[in-house]
Amino acid sequence: MRKRENMDNILLTTRDFSFYYGPVQALKAVTLDIEKFRITALIGPSGCGKSTFLRSLNRMNDIIPGARVEGKVMLEGMDIYGKDVDVVDLRRRVSMVFQKSNPFPKSIFDNVAYGLRIQGEKNRSVLIQRVEESLKDAALWDEVKDRLDQSAMDLSGGQQQRLCIARALAVRPEILLMDEPASALDPIATQKVEELLFQLKKDYTIVIVTHNMQQAARVSDDTAFFYMGELVEFGQTQQVFTDPKLKRTEDYITGRFG
Repeated sequence: MRKRENMDNILLTTRDFSFYYGPVQALKAVTLDIEKFRITALIGPSGCGKSTFLRSLNRMNDIIPGARVEGKVMLEGMDIYGKDVDVVDLRRRVSMVFQKSNPFPKSIFDNVAYGLRIQGEKNRSVLIQRVEESLKDAALWDEVKDRLDQSAMDLSGGQQQRLCIARALAVRPEILLMDEPASALDPIATQKVEELLFQLKKDYTIVIVTHNMQQAARVSDDTAFFYMGELVEFGQTQQVFTDPKLKRTEDYITGRFG
């Protein structure tokens, strides 16, 4: 829908992007621009296409049989669905944190170092430095620095989710995709994740799916409202929430449906 006037700060763009699960069209010609070092929230009722859109930004939907796309997703001018694109490298640049924390049954250290080792990093000093940096970036270092060899499964739910964020950050992505990262957490853990987002956007571009209207209003700079596979409205969060251009957006935000 809305395009930015200043394209210099745009990191990711979609143009008439449609997505199909077999014969079912889940996204309909979505056009928007995602700006660097900002948090973009994707909102809308269940089944509206926001998680499908999020997962399309690093081709996580490729594994679904019968999935196909139309239109373009451009990462700094590169069509991510182009034939020559290295999907592994794409997912390093555009990393994902899922709704349910999914630590591996390994030590805290090995969880964070996992992506680096997959990339072939074997230098122990590099791994140690990057693990520490990533845990600090995820606001978890002080809580786990004395037990890096312990199982990640022993951490609390909130700690596990921040560990998964650290694991995503360890490969130094440009974009962090987050699919309802706090929906399974208690209010205190949720607050920690939200506070963390404000710190992370200094260095990363973040796209977050959330069902929580208050959370979207609190943490995001821009908001995209999806409904039945369409991008209905996209703009700065304050404008979308206080002065939406379309009645459908106002009806959703005020709880008249969804």
